[in-house]
Amino acid sequence: MISIDDAFLKFKSRLELNENEQRDASRRQNDLRDNLRDSIAINRDFLTGSYKRFTKTKPLKDVDVFCVLNEEKEGHFLKTPSRNLLEHFRAILSEKYGKENVLIGRRSVTVSFGVKDTESDDKVMSIDVVPAFEIKEGYKIPDPLSKDDWTKTDPEIHTEKATAANKAFNEQWKPLVKMIKKWNEFHGKPIKPSFLIEVMALEILYPPFKGGYEYELKSFFWTAKERIRDVWEDPAGLGQPVSDQMDETKCVQAEKELILAGKNAERAILLNKNGNTGEALRVWRENIFGEFFPLS
Repeated sequence: MISIDDAFLKFKSRLELNENEQRDASRRQNDLRDNLRDSIAINRDFLTGSYKRFTKTKPLKDVDVFCVLNEEKEGHFLKTPSRNLLEHFRAILSEKYGKENVLIGRRSVTVSFGVKDTESDDKVMSIDVVPAFEIKEGYKIPDPLSKDDWTKTDPEIHTEKATAANKAFNEQWKPLVKMIKKWNEFHGKPIKPSFLIEVMALEILYPPFKGGYEYELKSFFWTAKERIRDVWEDPAGLGQPVSDQMDETKCVQAEKELILAGKNAERAILLNKNGNTGEALRVWRENIFGEFFPLS
């Protein structure tokens, strides 16, 4: 029978993207970026989001591309509602990918590739494109749901903070974040957006890593339960709070799931201590993480 430590190492490996996924993501995002450069004045574009920060879990559902526009040529969009810029990007991308496959999100435009969950071990399902203008501090991106219609951000700072946290945590911060995101996904995403988990982990996962993923996870679940109603600000100190989707109803649901996760983690740890490793493995799989967590 596999040990708990070995099971977590195997689980960690299963959450990492394979070569086929990396190759498909690279091909699709480079093709999309080339298409955009032919249609709108872009100073530079780069990967962002959890894919860039290496906190993306399997399956690879989306990749984020950040497009910094040339203000001299495209600055007229800043004088109109920000949704106009999103609509413009949707129109450009619809010509290549089909109108039915391009949708506008809160701050981005999503291109779906028609990949089914059963195929997602090898292919990226979608790409989120974020149009932006460079400003003195970071970038300004569309946000039609915000009071100011635009919001500030700096994904490069987000990447730097994630890299620093991972280094301080003996290179185990990112694997733990992936595990917590898999828990969140398995339980219907009570914490939204998933980036909020990363922001919470910057404070809750306190370095250094002391060994034992199960203990770090148990601690995270209980601490997150106590702090789920906190206002979690943008780590770059620029934009809207990352927790702005967590209204009272969502906080109540997240709190319930975090309590249950904490109790199940404690139960699994106790079972393993008492020599019932097989049952402990089943708790981690069936009650916390789902089928990605191994039993053998």
